[in-house]
Amino acid sequence: MVHPNPTPGPIQAETQIPSVDPAHDPNTITEKIRLSEQIDDLKSEVSDGDQITDLFSPFPEVKGIEPEENPLTVRAVLTGIVLGSLVNASNVYLGLKTGFSFAATMFGAIFGYGIIILLSKMAPNVPVLGGRFGPQENSIIQAAATGAGGMSGLFVAALPAMYQLSLMSDDPKQDFGRILTITLVCAFFGLFAAVPLRKFFIINVARELNLVFPTPTATALTIRSMHAIGSGAVEAVKKIKTLGYCFIGALVHIVVSQYADGILHNMYIFTWFHIWSGYKSWAMNIDNWGWYIQITPAFFGSGMLVGLNAAISWWGGTFLAWGLIGPLLVHYGEAVGIELAPGDPKWGDMVSFRSMVISEDPDWVPSPRFWMLWPGVMVLVAYSMVEFVLHIGVIVDGAKFAFRSVSKSLNDRLQAKGKSNNFLAKQAAKVNNQDNLIEDFAPPSQQVPMYVWVTGTITFVAVACIVCHVQFHMNAGLAILACILGLLFAFLSIHGGAVTDCTPLTASAKASQLVFGGITTGQGLDTQAAQRINLIAGGIASGTADVATALVSDFRVGFLLRTPPHLQFYAQAIGAAVSIFLAPGVFVLFLSAYPCIYQPSVDPTAKCQFAAPSVAAWKAVAQAVTMDNLPITRSCAIFTIVMGVVCGLQAVLKNFYLVGPRMKYRDYLPNWMSIGVAWVLGPDSGYANAIMFGAITAWWWQKYFPKNFNTHCFAAAAGLIAGEGFGGVINAALELGGVSGGAVGSPIAQPGDGAVGRDMDVGGDMDIGVRGLWRFGVVSGNQNQRGDRGGNHNRNRNRSSSRSSSNNSNNNGVVRGPYQQGGNGNGGYGGYGGYGSADGIIGGMAALAQQYNMGFVGTVAPLQQLAGQGGFRKRVREDEEDEPPLRGKRKKQERQRLFYARKDAAAAAAAATASSSRNKKNNNNNSSSSSSNSNSNNNNSSSSDAAGAPPSPSVKKEEE
Repeated sequence: MVHPNPTPGPIQAETQIPSVDPAHDPNTITEKIRLSEQIDDLKSEVSDGDQITDLFSPFPEVKGIEPEENPLTVRAVLTGIVLGSLVNASNVYLGLKTGFSFAATMFGAIFGYGIIILLSKMAPNVPVLGGRFGPQENSIIQAAATGAGGMSGLFVAALPAMYQLSLMSDDPKQDFGRILTITLVCAFFGLFAAVPLRKFFIINVARELNLVFPTPTATALTIRSMHAIGSGAVEAVKKIKTLGYCFIGALVHIVVSQYADGILHNMYIFTWFHIWSGYKSWAMNIDNWGWYIQITPAFFGSGMLVGLNAAISWWGGTFLAWGLIGPLLVHYGEAVGIELAPGDPKWGDMVSFRSMVISEDPDWVPSPRFWMLWPGVMVLVAYSMVEFVLHIGVIVDGAKFAFRSVSKSLNDRLQAKGKSNNFLAKQAAKVNNQDNLIEDFAPPSQQVPMYVWVTGTITFVAVACIVCHVQFHMNAGLAILACILGLLFAFLSIHGGAVTDCTPLTASAKASQLVFGGITTGQGLDTQAAQRINLIAGGIASGTADVATALVSDFRVGFLLRTPPHLQFYAQAIGAAVSIFLAPGVFVLFLSAYPCIYQPSVDPTAKCQFAAPSVAAWKAVAQAVTMDNLPITRSCAIFTIVMGVVCGLQAVLKNFYLVGPRMKYRDYLPNWMSIGVAWVLGPDSGYANAIMFGAITAWWWQKYFPKNFNTHCFAAAAGLIAGEGFGGVINAALELGGVSGGAVGSPIAQPGDGAVGRDMDVGGDMDIGVRGLWRFGVVSGNQNQRGDRGGNHNRNRNRSSSRSSSNNSNNNGVVRGPYQQGGNGNGGYGGYGGYGSADGIIGGMAALAQQYNMGFVGTVAPLQQLAGQGGFRKRVREDEEDEPPLRGKRKKQERQRLFYARKDAAAAAAAATASSSRNKKNNNNNSSSSSSNSNSNNNNSSSSDAAGAPPSPSVKKEEE
């Protein structure tokens, strides 16, 4: 997961595309040379003649604004918590979608300003709500929002990966306590440990290392301009309105569009061409590779922020993987797809290329998505690790500073006692004689007391040891090591964010996973224990670095606005306390509503609404460092190694050659983090298209309307992102309530006419006619379970199992199908199969239509005739006799077919045994049933006559 640069247009310093972890891409986009010129655009917005000449010193106080006595107010903290909670929920939603998240910094600053101004006008004399409102209180709102909204990374990467690897329980609700405690460790250890980093990064080395902190600086400038008397207030109102309109519009769209998904949200244009051609065009083959248009406000908004380089890289990576490499892999037999509707005259060309099933069978051939997963992960890891090594110097500088600070403290104590030490005196002199040292406006009384952050840090290291040992079977030494790595990675992340606005937490996470992979290998632990330690340690390290980076960024905003740092710390601590309960709650909500997030094996051919690329990357690395043999083909391994070398060489080239006057050429380098995301996501162009369109729109907007762009761009983008994220939370609640678009919406304009769908929660890859019936409520019962199981049968091509199970649908299933047989999964449903069972379902529909006069009596006779003659079963059996291979006759595809055939045979035998047992039980309990079956023609005739319909021939039983 990543935070994009939330800086409006010109302030974008080396922005990037979201990466695939709670991580950020160190790949730069815009050269540093233009950074000062870009910041000047925001400086010019400051009114009343105020001039800001030094970005490394506190800003002058705003003219006309009285000094603020106590900016830490109840209204500021509560407002920040509410706004941060929205961001937190949005980030869990967006992170599970694409590994993307955004910081609460600017969102909290702008929206918080509007809320407090409104409260001040509505209740000016109420002690808590009314009163003066200044820029320092505004920064307190932003700090509380950051604390409440910054703990989503753990829930879109490490924890879902643990569920997918069966390292947690089967029900996330049962793990709420464990999730809560690990969140507590990450939030507060990072919070306390980050306090001393303020002096190092903001006071001591900011000018020397040119640590501008683009987003915090832009936030401080925005807050200052909004509080300026005159034009500043007018500009602030414009930004608030833009943000509010976009937030509401995105929220309404994402909630309403699910009920007509094929028109309002996902536009499968190649499916439309396929339908318009009479189901004979080649367009379905393009749709199979995930080429469609998604109307997603959040990713359009992110495209407005990340710039053209990052957006083009993402789209180019998508085209390379799913427009060239993927089809070539299938053509040459290195990867295969799975048919979704074999034998169907309309949708027989529908194929899924997204299966993530792993098998040790020698005949197993991977899907294109599984094949491309490993190059994607390699790109993310290799590029991040090379950048990490190249910037290791900042950790060395931090260690030197810490040593000299301790030496100075000891030297001062010795001098107070009348003693001296030459070595300590020399080290203390180096601290005091730094030429680039910036004067800190905050006196000692406004600093966070040393006993607070030291005690807090030690306490939460102890808590980490207890939590890891008791709940995750991880010894205390490994927990301490994870905390230490988190501190080291915090140095790297803060430095990266200060220079490029991109915090490289991907490197932190992957480095910690590699370290703990080596440790667990040496200890000889079993695979599950090693993977559990790997993911928990990686989560602690990256979570600590993430929280520490957020706090130091807040300190930068407060430093520029002269806000007391201890008040900022307390505000963020209160927000973090809320996030400890909020983030796990939202996480459990999403997992309960969308089981495909943590149970991908339910139906690997189905398209889950949450691709969770961060989860795939973390899971892949955990498997790579703990498994003896990875199921990777030779061609995949070669391509993976080549891509790792290429992106690593680019990182070296960028940092050693493209410097100084040549730095401008960095704009033309591909963003490998964006490319890696595209490869890990799988066959899906919806996000890439949306981000690309957003980036082009922002480029055009900035070029032709620069002033308007500077006023509205970020406000619009922040509103779109937050609105869709919060709408996603509402959708999850609707899903749990059974009234989401998947349950009651229309399948119009989607692939399969609603009969063969892609959404696992509404039937997945069921066979002909079934999904449409469930979606509109003709067949009652548990829709989700039947959809998943039906999809499984179709995935495995288990036709023998389906026909064997359908033997249990007796001859009067024409009447009872939707009730007795269909309700319990026997009879009319054919054991959840979806082939022979169609006869019972269609026949039952016909009888219901006659009995309740449902308005389509004209179709009853053909439906009953088709069901009575076993038309569905007959067609499937004819198709099976000479079904061609999926893609050509190459050897590997034939081996894949045989692999599934063996699985089908075993499943068919088990289903036949179960069906035989049920038939014997039915015969013993009700002997009259046999007699009615032997005279089925008469029974059906009388039944049909009673309903006012023509007689239907009996359904003949088929035996294997």
